[in-house]
Amino acid sequence: MSILQAIRTFLFYLLLGTSSLLWCTLSFFVAPFMSFRTRYRFINVYWCRCALWLSKVFLGIRYEVKGAENVPERPCVIQSNHQSTWETFFLSAYFEPLSQVLKRELLFVPFFGWAMAMLRPIAIDRDNPKVALKQVAKKGDELLKDKVWVLIFPEGTRVPYGTIGKFSRSGSALAVNADLPVLPIAHNAGKFWPKGGWLRTPGVITVVIGKPMYAEGSGPRAIAELNERVQTWNEQTQREMGSLPPGPVAEVPTEQAAV
Repeated sequence: MSILQAIRTFLFYLLLGTSSLLWCTLSFFVAPFMSFRTRYRFINVYWCRCALWLSKVFLGIRYEVKGAENVPERPCVIQSNHQSTWETFFLSAYFEPLSQVLKRELLFVPFFGWAMAMLRPIAIDRDNPKVALKQVAKKGDELLKDKVWVLIFPEGTRVPYGTIGKFSRSGSALAVNADLPVLPIAHNAGKFWPKGGWLRTPGVITVVIGKPMYAEGSGPRAIAELNERVQTWNEQTQREMGSLPPGPVAEVPTEQAAV
C-alpha cells in the first residue's frame, strides 16, 4: 500500500467510524418515534449510502448494477455470495426495508447495537446451530409476511475472493415455506475490498441481480433443488465476471450455523 493509499484509507475509516457513532447515537433518541419503514430509511439507508459515498471518494471504489429490472415488486428472500463488508452496505441501501442475520451479541454494543435492534434483524446464537436455524425460519417468515426483504448470505461467513463456500439451505427453505422466490445476487466486491487486511483497491464492483427463482414443488427435495440452482447460478455468474477460475471450484468450509 502506497503512502497516499494509506492516508486515504485511514481517512475513510476515521470518517466511517465517526459517522457511525454520531448517526447511531442520534438514531437511538429519534428513531423510536418513527414507523418501521421510516426508521429503516433514517437509520440504515442514509448511513449506508454515506458509507458507499465515502468508499467512492476516499477509496476510489465505485459500482455498477446489472439486472435491476429483475427485482420483483414483492419483497422476497435475497441470497448473495459474501466476500466483504461492502456488499452489506450496498444491499442494505438498495433494498428497503431489509432484515439480515447477525450475531445476537452485536445488539448489546452501545448505540450501534441499540440502533440495529430497531431494524428488526434476525439475531441468532451462533453457538447453538439448531436453535439458530429455527430462529431464521421463524423470524424470517414473519418478516416476509410483513413485506420485508430478508437477506441471507448462504455461505455463512465471508470467503476470500476467487473462492466460494457451500450454500446452506436455510434461505431456500425460507423461500419455499413462504411460497416466495429467491432473488439471486452475485458480485466481485472482494476483488477491491478483500476479506482481511486494510488494503482497498480502486475499481468498479460489479453487482449482478438474477431473475427470481421459484421452487418446483414443496418439501425437502424442492428446497434442495432450488438451493442447488441458486448456487450454480452464483458460481456461473462469478465465473463470467472473472471472479472464479473456469471449471470446478473447490468449496471453502464455512460457518453454516450463521444461516
